[in-house]
Amino acid sequence: MDTITEIPDDEYILKCTSACAGCGDSLTLRYVLKAAGPDIVLVMPAGCTAAFQGIYPKTAFTVPVVNIAFGAAAACASGISRMFLATGRTTKVIVYAGDGGTLDIGLQALSGAFERRTDFLYICYDNEAYGNTGMQRSGATPLGAKTTTTPAGKAEVKKDIDAIIAAHNPPYQATACASYPQDLFRKVRKALTFRGPTFIHVLSPCPPGWRYSSEKTIEVGRLAVKSGMWALWEREHGNLAISAPTKAAMKKPVPLEEYLSVQGRFKGIDGTTVEQLKEQIRETFHRFREEEDRP
Repeated sequence: MDTITEIPDDEYILKCTSACAGCGDSLTLRYVLKAAGPDIVLVMPAGCTAAFQGIYPKTAFTVPVVNIAFGAAAACASGISRMFLATGRTTKVIVYAGDGGTLDIGLQALSGAFERRTDFLYICYDNEAYGNTGMQRSGATPLGAKTTTTPAGKAEVKKDIDAIIAAHNPPYQATACASYPQDLFRKVRKALTFRGPTFIHVLSPCPPGWRYSSEKTIEVGRLAVKSGMWALWEREHGNLAISAPTKAAMKKPVPLEEYLSVQGRFKGIDGTTVEQLKEQIRETFHRFREEEDRP
């Protein structure tokens, strides 16, 4: 997929949701649904998406949605998927959960579903905090980022959920960002062609939580990728393929300070922490190069 015009015009999210202006999550879901089409069931735990879908009995989504408890999304999806398998239905099951509901509260159900080889796609939209309840720190919050519960900056590194998923040997997993819609669209389409558990981890910039002006969501997401703070890649049966924007960043990254400076959550970050973040990026790129070179 080379151009945005190749993405279908069909819309599965109606206008006038209650999402924040410039919401990376709603933009992500828009392209996810365009890729998946109408024959799906969306399983959604508590989170930003559950909040902006609308107030009962009305909804802004035109596909079936199961709203489920924070920690139970993958378990619920397992039951639905098994029922579809038993009745011969080809409807796809997609979990759409935030980082808090994936890396923290829902991790045990997620691991169980992958261990059971549940036939579903799990998408984590990652705004790197508990955005729906006031932007508290989550396991996905990066080192040095300020949240309402880490006002001086988080002291711990971001949890590597992708490595945890990889340990379950899924047939397909990938990362994406709504600032690169063609890449996101293609990866969702591809994930849905596999039988078994698949996983896509999507960076979803958040204007109020990350403290930047709402019209800069696309720019912030692109800076995350170009600086190396967010890498785009996919693994098919364990084989790594690095996406073109990250290959470019590996050769000539944008200075990390450019990405950090546009977000209020990194205001006042000290030089030592910045160097730690740069070292994490170097280690990630080194690991990618070694994996690519492996016979």
